[in-house]
Amino acid sequence: MDIRVLRGNPTPEELAAALTVVRARAAAATPPPPPTPPTPSSWSDPARTTPRALPTPGPTTWSRTYWPT
Repeated sequence: MDIRVLRGNPTPEELAAALTVVRARAAAATPPPPPTPPTPSSWSDPARTTPRALPTPGPTTWSRTYWPT
Protein backbone atom coordinates (compact mmCIF):
# COMPACT_ATOMS: atom_id res chain seq x y z
CA MET A 1 0.00 0.00 0.00
CA ASP A 2 1.38 3.35 -1.01
CA ILE A 3 -0.09 6.55 0.45
CA ARG A 4 0.97 10.00 -0.75
CA VAL A 5 0.12 13.48 0.49
CA LEU A 6 -0.85 15.47 -2.59
CA ARG A 7 -1.61 18.84 -0.99
CA GLY A 8 -0.60 20.52 2.23
CA ASN A 9 1.98 19.63 4.80
CA PRO A 10 0.42 17.45 7.52
CA THR A 11 2.03 17.08 10.92
CA PRO A 12 3.11 13.59 11.99
CA GLU A 13 0.09 13.45 14.33
CA GLU A 14 -2.34 14.32 11.53
CA LEU A 15 -0.74 11.78 9.22
CA ALA A 16 -0.94 9.10 11.93
CA ALA A 17 -4.62 9.90 12.53
CA ALA A 18 -5.38 9.66 8.81
CA LEU A 19 -3.55 6.33 8.52
CA THR A 20 -5.43 4.98 11.53
CA VAL A 21 -8.74 5.79 9.85
CA VAL A 22 -7.64 4.21 6.57
CA ARG A 23 -6.44 1.04 8.31
CA ALA A 24 -9.63 0.78 10.37
CA ARG A 25 -11.77 1.10 7.24
CA ALA A 26 -9.67 -1.52 5.45
CA ALA A 27 -9.97 -3.91 8.39
CA ALA A 28 -13.74 -3.42 8.51
CA ALA A 29 -14.04 -4.16 4.79
CA THR A 30 -12.39 -7.59 5.01
CA PRO A 31 -14.76 -10.50 5.50
CA PRO A 32 -14.69 -12.24 8.88
CA PRO A 33 -12.89 -15.57 9.07
CA PRO A 34 -15.05 -18.67 8.63
CA PRO A 35 -16.35 -20.16 11.88
CA THR A 36 -14.46 -23.08 13.33
CA PRO A 37 -16.29 -26.41 13.32
CA PRO A 38 -17.67 -27.47 16.71
CA THR A 39 -15.71 -30.01 18.68
CA PRO A 40 -17.30 -33.47 18.79
CA SER A 41 -19.16 -34.44 21.93
CA SER A 42 -17.64 -36.94 24.32
CA TRP A 43 -20.75 -39.06 23.77
CA SER A 44 -19.57 -39.81 20.25
CA ASP A 45 -16.11 -40.90 21.41
CA PRO A 46 -15.73 -44.66 20.75
CA ALA A 47 -13.27 -44.97 23.63
CA ARG A 48 -16.13 -44.19 26.02
CA THR A 49 -17.71 -47.62 25.47
CA THR A 50 -14.55 -49.71 25.53
CA PRO A 51 -13.62 -51.44 28.77
CA ARG A 52 -11.02 -49.70 30.90
CA ALA A 53 -9.12 -52.80 31.96
CA LEU A 54 -9.68 -56.52 31.75
CA PRO A 55 -10.57 -58.23 35.00
CA THR A 56 -7.74 -60.12 36.61
CA PRO A 57 -8.13 -63.89 36.88
CA GLY A 58 -9.28 -65.20 40.21
CA PRO A 59 -12.12 -66.94 42.01
CA THR A 60 -14.50 -63.93 41.74
CA THR A 61 -13.72 -63.02 38.13
CA TRP A 62 -17.10 -64.29 36.92
CA SER A 63 -18.87 -61.53 38.93
CA ARG A 64 -16.80 -58.77 37.32
CA THR A 65 -16.99 -59.88 33.69
CA TYR A 66 -20.23 -58.08 32.82
CA TRP A 67 -20.39 -55.01 35.05
CA PRO A 68 -18.30 -51.98 34.04
CA THR A 69 -15.72 -50.66 36.47
